[in-house]
Amino acid sequence: MSRDYWEARYLAEDMPWEKGEPSPGLVDFLAAHPLLNGAGTSEIQAGSTGALPLPPSVCVPGCGTGHDVREWARAGFHVRGWDLAPSAIRLSAARTQAAGLSAEFHRGDFLRDEPPFRFDWVFEHTLFCAIDPGERELYVSAVRRWLKPGGQYLAVNYLIPDREGPPFGTTREELMDRFTPHFELLEEWVPRSYPNRTGWERMLWWRQKAV
Repeated sequence: MSRDYWEARYLAEDMPWEKGEPSPGLVDFLAAHPLLNGAGTSEIQAGSTGALPLPPSVCVPGCGTGHDVREWARAGFHVRGWDLAPSAIRLSAARTQAAGLSAEFHRGDFLRDEPPFRFDWVFEHTLFCAIDPGERELYVSAVRRWLKPGGQYLAVNYLIPDREGPPFGTTREELMDRFTPHFELLEEWVPRSYPNRTGWERMLWWRQKAV
């Protein structure tokens, strides 16, 4: 789906994916792992007399209006959100400023762009199911490209049967086939979900294998 397609959806306020809050699964994950925001980075804060490590960096592609970005920011991470739609980026930035949180938002194509740097984390929530299934190999390549070696990929996958989308369905078997050659699966579980998605979501926590 093109930038114009998603921008038109935002302009028409045709956003059934907009739930007004972050993914419940992400909220629970961050609450259950409070020490993650102090680990997994080698970057050093420029000019700091104590050479303090920066918080781990997180990329949230397909960030929409930024609910998940703000949840990572609340947990102490350095977060950047990307989206194809300019209106999504404007809404994200305005709502994040109003919330008194610090995060960056950029309009861009996660599947094809080069990252500004390689991230400690990539967080997926309804992007894999939003793209054309023919572009899923591009998606896997992008996650690998945007992550550091050994970086972590956390995904809230939407396991619906739909073939006409977006959203487009997937299965656990497809996810295993696409990701296990390049990632080690650390954990998987059925998360707490929005009411209309209960039982349809599965969270997968991966670490990128060393090249």
